[in-house]
Amino acid sequence: MNFVEARLAKLASNGDRNAFAELVELYKDKIFHLAYRMLNNKQEAEDAVQETFLRVYTNLHRYDENQKFSTWIFRIGTNLCIDKLRRRKPTYSLDAEMTDGEGNDYYAMLPSDEDTPEKQLIVSETQAQIHRAIETLPEKYKSVVILRYLHDMSLQEISDVLDMPVTTIKTRVHRGREYLRKRLEQEEQVVSTNPVRI
Repeated sequence: MNFVEARLAKLASNGDRNAFAELVELYKDKIFHLAYRMLNNKQEAEDAVQETFLRVYTNLHRYDENQKFSTWIFRIGTNLCIDKLRRRKPTYSLDAEMTDGEGNDYYAMLPSDEDTPEKQLIVSETQAQIHRAIETLPEKYKSVVILRYLHDMSLQEISDVLDMPVTTIKTRVHRGREYLRKRLEQEEQVVSTNPVRI
């Protein structure tokens, strides 16, 4: 696959618009999912996709065919999202509502047989909890957790994307996971001390 992508990148850098269109087709959904998970905003994610491909197009001459194209484009997309997060004023909220179920597909981290409405509700609530917890992650942990657990990247791939040593990635994944665990435990305690009365 990397050979095909490298070839397309080379053709695109020589002005072949069809080759670039193929690269866009291959990666637009993946970059959107990455951006949506990092930014939690559909419009911003769509903007990030456009900006990513604009940067890819203007920097194709810098692409090194010896590295995976996916690593290169994910690095561009991730860095753009990190820049957007840095420019934001912190507005994280534990009780931020999910908009019309958007993101549910992206956070389907738990297996489900979806047998009963009760089970669907529990899974949906769990996904919402995970979603909220990921939103509160400090920026330096957020990108590594998203790439590791939601994009299923290896530590080495994340290291390549973020241009950091694997040991740093390993530490951040561990600390991000611990942060999430504590956050989810806190939410669980709040729920158990304030049961819903019907």
